Amino acid sequence: MNTRQPGRVVIVGTGATGYTAAKVLRAEGFTGSVTLIGNEQEATYRRPAVSKELLLGTKSVDQVQLGAAIDGVDVRTGVTATAVSDSAVQLDDGDQVPYDALLLATGSRARQLDRLGSGHVFTLRSAADVAPLHADILRTGSLLVIGGGLIGCEAAAAARSLGAEVTVLEAASTPLSRIAPAEISQMYRDLHGDNGITIHTDVSVTELEKLPDGTLRATAQDGRSWSAGTVLVSVGSVANIELGADMGLETASGILVDAEMRTSAAGIYAAGDVAEVPNTILGGSYRSEHWNGAVDQATRAARSILGLDVGDLDVPWGWSTQHGVNLQFAGWTSADDEYVVVRGSIEDRRFTACALRGDTLVGAIGVGYPKDIRQIRSLISSGDRVDRDLLGEDWLDQPHAVVR
Repeated sequence: MNTRQPGRVVIVGTGATGYTAAKVLRAEGFTGSVTLIGNEQEATYRRPAVSKELLLGTKSVDQVQLGAAIDGVDVRTGVTATAVSDSAVQLDDGDQVPYDALLLATGSRARQLDRLGSGHVFTLRSAADVAPLHADILRTGSLLVIGGGLIGCEAAAAARSLGAEVTVLEAASTPLSRIAPAEISQMYRDLHGDNGITIHTDVSVTELEKLPDGTLRATAQDGRSWSAGTVLVSVGSVANIELGADMGLETASGILVDAEMRTSAAGIYAAGDVAEVPNTILGGSYRSEHWNGAVDQATRAARSILGLDVGDLDVPWGWSTQHGVNLQFAGWTSADDEYVVVRGSIEDRRFTACALRGDTLVGAIGVGYPKDIRQIRSLISSGDRVDRDLLGEDWLDQPHAVVR
């Protein structure tokens, strides 16, 4: 690896990825200039709190800030990087920031459904989205969530805790379909039902109209319809690749990087939600849209910029809290994998399940056993095959005896 260090590092994005990268640069002894540029006004905060504590109103943005200011880092908030040359970043306030190494940590934005109009129709991605949505939920007392993924289900649970009547519409046949098989998805459907939330699946919303009484009515392709005072559209995210694409960087669903977070252009790196990283275990590539991915990739990018060893890519993991139940998942799970419960019971909402493709361990999902998830991440990273006949609690307690 190149051991020549740059004199000036610019990081576009003041979220967890950008902040962590700046912190690691200083922790590794980098003495050159570091500039953090971001279009949000707030100091870096823990974004998972947006659909949980912040929407509930149990914590403020100040209470979920990631950390203190970093010594010797120039932080510029409320400005947008509009263009990048081979030596400087152009800002929308007219300033130019020169760099020797550039890290794009521009994150992602909520996917929009243009055909659904506006007016009491919200998305939820940043702290700035919280206050207007929270206020509207309290004002109308009812919420219709279009999208039954993690953020949609978390927001639904938060709104229900605020006293609203809540309905969730999901296009797939099950909620949380990107990460969980039918049995676990049904557990969450029941959990929401126990708390007064109905989840309708196989719903393709084609129209959203405002009724004379001010409520909004969503109509599905099959003619079904639902009404509420407030609507949240939560149908995934889109990586903010535009700056990189304009520079001519190779892109797919994100900005393509190698295992050292280097893009197709020398001296340019990308990390976090915007980066599409190689899957060094299963092949192909993926975008990690979870907290640990932001932190891990930021650390790797900073060390790569400094010419230091970056080690192996972390196996991704994440979590979701809904109605007080904390779900953890790791690896590259999907609804189509074969799942084997190795501890506990899905019905009891306390379990660990392994996701298998053939005899390859690709992920895990569980409630109540966080240590299991950490252990299985390590086993996934090894790339070893699994002996199906030995899967069970003993396998977790003595994994070296049953992974070959």
